[in-house]
Amino acid sequence: METVNALQLRQSLGTVLDQLERNGAPIMVCRRRTPVAALVSLKDYRERFVDREADEQRREVIARLKQIKFDPPSNGTTLDILRDLRS
Repeated sequence: METVNALQLRQSLGTVLDQLERNGAPIMVCRRRTPVAALVSLKDYRERFVDREADEQRREVIARLKQIKFDPPSNGTTLDILRDLRS
């Protein structure tokens, strides 16, 4: 893993971003020789965070659908169910 200090990052952000884009390997950012952050490629970010959040939301919707399937509202219509899911 490549390491860069905060001063180098400020002085040559474009170069560091080019390197990140070329390699795709994370870059550790240090301040006073202590790691404080990591720069990751957009691809890695999406795989680790954005896609994970979307998967979690899908699981929640499926769980709610299963609950409705087995525990329907006593006086609700399908339209009421859809409105409930959207909220």
